[in-house]
Amino acid sequence: MSTLDSITTGAQVGAVLPLLTAIVQRPAWSAEVKKVVAVVLALVAGVATVAASGGWEQFQQGTLAFATITAVLAASQTTYDLIWKPSKVAPAIESVTSSKGSEQAG
Repeated sequence: MSTLDSITTGAQVGAVLPLLTAIVQRPAWSAEVKKVVAVVLALVAGVATVAASGGWEQFQQGTLAFATITAVLAASQTTYDLIWKPSKVAPAIESVTSSKGSEQAG
């Protein structure tokens, strides 16, 4: 896999990741907690993307692994800020997937 392929794959995963992250996030959480959860999930998704695109041997090529993980993180944060949050899609998913009990408990 080339560096460009790694970045492209990472960006594709990162572009849809905020929708999956919104399932985990809760509207009652502070902005700081939401940011930490989003970054951790992006890093986990980046590692999973590297493993899925080239197997665990892909981690021996540090530049490609780093490029993929960085692309997932950058794309997830950028698409959330520019597309998913302003369109209110991610916040709507957050609200729909949050039970009333978990909001009251937090």
